Amino acid sequence: MTDPTNSAGLARAATRRQIIISSAAALGGMALGEPRARASDDEISHTAEAIHQEVVFQATCKRVYDALVDAKQFNEVVQLSGAVKSGMVPANKPPEISREVGGAFTLYAAVIVGRHIEMVPGERLVQAWRVADWHPGVYSIARFELAEQDSSTKLVFDHTGFPQGMGQHLAAGWKANYWEPLAKYLAGST
Repeated sequence: MTDPTNSAGLARAATRRQIIISSAAALGGMALGEPRARASDDEISHTAEAIHQEVVFQATCKRVYDALVDAKQFNEVVQLSGAVKSGMVPANKPPEISREVGGAFTLYAAVIVGRHIEMVPGERLVQAWRVADWHPGVYSIARFELAEQDSSTKLVFDHTGFPQGMGQHLAAGWKANYWEPLAKYLAGST
């Protein structure tokens, strides 16, 4: 004869075992099935600002590139910039610019800081670029693409990933503090 209390214990054990096995099978099936985590439309920005500018300089690609990555030459550009002329940044604080991929740069009296992501001499410069007073950890991407155009250089510039609402201010800053003084510097140093 069977002990009724023992058989109830066996039934409960079997039931727990079945629950555990069924749960494991269900979880395993979910892992193998279609992914459940998806980005919805409200998680994707369709309004991110970006800057695209094209500038032609009367110099070779090598000269333009060197002026952007050589601290001594870029200091000459800074001295001709709107930021120095307006007194917004001091003229006596020279830039620091690494010549290595991954190296840091500090420009305009440490108002602009970042790191070089890609450096192809005479062709391309890509930087993780930020204004020092942005929230910590916020970097944008500044991409300078150089191409020979007759005896000149066409610089195609794209700037993305900066804080929303900064587009017009940054676009004006690139013109007043990079392109215009760089053109003057290159015209005077040829």
